Amino acid sequence: MDSAVQIRIHPAVDSGIKPASPGFSGGTLVCACTDRPVKVKIEGQIAHNHACGCTKCWKPKGADFSVVAVAPTDKVTVLENGDKLAVVDPSALIQRHACKECGVHMYGPVEREHAFQGLSFVHPERFQETGWAPPGFAAFVSSIIESGVDPGRMDGIRGRLKEVGLEPYDCLSPGLMDYVATWVAKKSGALPS
Repeated sequence: MDSAVQIRIHPAVDSGIKPASPGFSGGTLVCACTDRPVKVKIEGQIAHNHACGCTKCWKPKGADFSVVAVAPTDKVTVLENGDKLAVVDPSALIQRHACKECGVHMYGPVEREHAFQGLSFVHPERFQETGWAPPGFAAFVSSIIESGVDPGRMDGIRGRLKEVGLEPYDCLSPGLMDYVATWVAKKSGALPS
């Protein structure tokens, strides 16, 4: 068997990345519970979808990466069973609300002053609907080592990411890093607001 086939990134990536549907206008994220699943409505298309190797994001069993995107927090609404949600780490920048029973992270707003304030991080593979924007890059790739991935596998993993069309970065994509740096520079006065 080809070694690239043996490298599993994430179920939404491994079989090929599906394109977005032009008419996708949002949908409902559903946790993994069969009894009283948490449902969260997202209005509109998601943005900045990517494969993430950080150790904070929720990942499906057997996946080395999560798939995570953002939506405006004011377009995120808990529809059902919000009593099952709890914040994973109240001290974190991203306030990840996870189902206390199945563990799926449903949404994670950024509430503190930050370039991403007003956005919520979501895992689009939890949508009941198809057509959401596909991942466009891979972030924090080296971080998968922190979760126990053998460092000797990294060249193969980076190769597989490129093969499926996801440029691997050990931070965010250059465009998002520029956005964050611009926000910081405007905040400090190094650039005009």
